[in-house]
Amino acid sequence: MILYLDTSAILKRYFQESFSEEVSAKWKQSEMIVTSSVAYAETMATISRKQKEADIDNKVIQKTIQAFQMDWSGFIRVEVTDDLNEYINNVLQKHPLRGFDAIHLASALVIYEKFPRTFFFACFDQRLNQAARLESLPSF
Repeated sequence: MILYLDTSAILKRYFQESFSEEVSAKWKQSEMIVTSSVAYAETMATISRKQKEADIDNKVIQKTIQAFQMDWSGFIRVEVTDDLNEYINNVLQKHPLRGFDAIHLASALVIYEKFPRTFFFACFDQRLNQAARLESLPSF
């Protein structure tokens, strides 16, 4: 299975939240994990914010960052290019998404077009998930 993770799904691996176990199970079943290159900045920013807002110990945060960076090195990353921008334009004509969410959906669609039978889209943003379903992406 090819597992596409948006940032909300990536974070479930490092912070125990609802659906963390489901993401972990999909992660273990996957042959390939794909995300957008923008997920790095989004994930690191969220880890930093969580540390400040939840007063998480610095050692815990450093281990979380190390684990994420190790995982990141194995991810297939969809870069934002002019070709992807065409997908983004199409997505935004159909769905009222924020910028990074449009990037994630467009990135997922590019991969899904190549591997439709073995693809799964993991996302926990309600609006993005709804748009993914409307695009027929298999998801939670």
